[in-house]
Amino acid sequence: MAGKKSNAGRSDPGHDTRYVQLQKNYCFACGPNNPDGMRLRFTYDEERGCFICRFRLGKRYTGPPGHCHGGIIATILDEAMGKVNKLRHVVALTSEITVNYLKPVPLRVESREVKVRGRKHINMAEILNEKGEVLARSQGLFIAIDPHKMFARFVDR
Repeated sequence: MAGKKSNAGRSDPGHDTRYVQLQKNYCFACGPNNPDGMRLRFTYDEERGCFICRFRLGKRYTGPPGHCHGGIIATILDEAMGKVNKLRHVVALTSEITVNYLKPVPLRVESREVKVRGRKHINMAEILNEKGEVLARSQGLFIAIDPHKMFARFVDR
């Protein structure tokens, strides 16, 4: 899926790694170098002002029979909300996340910014089915950090 251009004119802002060039990205949710990961790919929908990721999950992510595990749902929502921070060109780590599990069977996740105050970024995300029904909803607090200090030992030199 090709990334749409963001307001800043960069394509696919959900995967912009210009902040810190890590040796390899092993993120369980979005890392292309993690053979056991979900490899979620986010694009920015400029018209709607949100990040979107469409995905299908295999049986290894099962919780209740035929449904996704709640921890995996939280992981997807956390990853989606984290992508929103890239619009403000910050790396921010999750400080707190609240998840409301409404219905089973995830298919699509969307995320948006709610509020920014200093280093605190509050974002939200929803997992929707093909009909647009909200299956799970989250809100998270992210704290902006200096990635060069925090990840110095993992940066390519």
